[in-house]
Amino acid sequence: MRQSVRSTVGSVVALAAVGAVLMWGGQSSISSHAFGGTQANAGGPVALPAAPASNGFAEVAKAVTPAVVNITTVTGEKVSEGRNVPDELRDRMEEFFGGPGGPSGPRGFRGPQGPGEPRGHRGGGQGSGVIVSSDGYVLTNNHVIDGAREVTVTLPDKREFKGKIVGADPKTDLAVVKIDGQNLPTVAWGDATKLQVGEYVLAVGNPFGLNSTVTLGIVSALGRGRMGITQYEDFIQTDAAINPGNSGGALVNTRGELVGINTAIFSQTGGYQGVGFAVPTSMGKPIYESLIKTGKVVRGYLGVGIQDLSQDLAKSFGIKDAKGALVSDVKEESPADQAGLKQGDVIIFYQGSPVEDAVALQRLVTRTAVGTKVPVKVIRDGREKDLTVTIAEQPDTTRIAKADQTEADYAFAGVAVQDLDRETAKELGLKGKTQGVVVTSVEPDSGAEKAGLMPGDVIREINRQPVKSVKEFEKVSSAVKKGENVLILINRRGSSLFLTAKV
Repeated sequence: MRQSVRSTVGSVVALAAVGAVLMWGGQSSISSHAFGGTQANAGGPVALPAAPASNGFAEVAKAVTPAVVNITTVTGEKVSEGRNVPDELRDRMEEFFGGPGGPSGPRGFRGPQGPGEPRGHRGGGQGSGVIVSSDGYVLTNNHVIDGAREVTVTLPDKREFKGKIVGADPKTDLAVVKIDGQNLPTVAWGDATKLQVGEYVLAVGNPFGLNSTVTLGIVSALGRGRMGITQYEDFIQTDAAINPGNSGGALVNTRGELVGINTAIFSQTGGYQGVGFAVPTSMGKPIYESLIKTGKVVRGYLGVGIQDLSQDLAKSFGIKDAKGALVSDVKEESPADQAGLKQGDVIIFYQGSPVEDAVALQRLVTRTAVGTKVPVKVIRDGREKDLTVTIAEQPDTTRIAKADQTEADYAFAGVAVQDLDRETAKELGLKGKTQGVVVTSVEPDSGAEKAGLMPGDVIREINRQPVKSVKEFEKVSSAVKKGENVLILINRRGSSLFLTAKV
């Protein structure tokens, strides 16, 4: 998906944060007294009507803005104040969003940390946050506070607090900051699962340091994933204007309830172009509660490598529809291994919910409480099979799932292989008793390259037949008839992956 979007509109994803350079060392040409004049509400959320009154969304904005704060951080040396404002602004935007000399991420996408320049040289940054408890817990983005040695939280009524980072979760780009205060204004939690496409939402934050800015839009889409912004993605897409500095701000519904944390924008210019993304509270609230309680995020762990089903893969596994998550690998002694899941199984139901693809399964598993016994339905060798898995806690070093997509047109033409010995396995970082043949070269534009094979891949199976040597590879591959679909199991950098090819 990421590649198709880039090739179609030439866009880049940029996180809606803004660096300390935009503070201009306190010498802004726009007076700060022109903003932040909203009075704080008294200790907690205000009940609001479901639809706007005759004065539009004024009541919603009045209730919410006192609890949406400005967060500034210090990470290193102070930024020089000797340069003029327009140059600083232009340079910063080029650096952050790409431009002459500006860095760009993989395939033009911007990762959560923004530009590659060491953060300490810029002195810090600024963003937004949302007070969600009257005793001072603030929910924001991880990239707003990442690497900070000092955090300052400023309320719209000009009260200023020193913030303490309670915990952060880079995998969803969320973080919690604590300030010492009582009876603080808050935004009530909303239920993001009840959002509908086309529903009104408001984005509240501090774009470009302009405090208490409110923008209106609709929910453009739900469940956006595969954006390459964070590891775990289930974004709300909105056309409410989100700009640099909105990171960590509130996305609220027409009742003034928090339904998302504004996180990223999709843009050709680095500014608002109608496509913004927010982490839904259905994902954010459990993470917030886990960080408050334990200082870390506890996620469910199944212990499988999974990938999406293409039409060719579905046909190879005897499945009518290309729906489900194909198990490409099962970790030893994992919950999946203990429950009897096997490589080549296609998971179609998890805890009674249909599994559309690998990302959907990832979301379901990570949100499952540790210790839960979960019924899982799989298709194995063309037949449905019911299993029960006891979900464990995800180790810090383990990814539950990564949806790898590879399209293939031809098999083996233009590929050279050699036997896998201990030394080669060590060089490739392979562990355990991995067996197969190593792809040593692939001719450019050859059938093998179109099949998705790469130098360093270890071919383990062809059409479910083990391949342990070059001799076996030649025997099995030579038996493939012209026009036949071929199912290939490889090991790539320690992870198993199925490919399909046509010869």
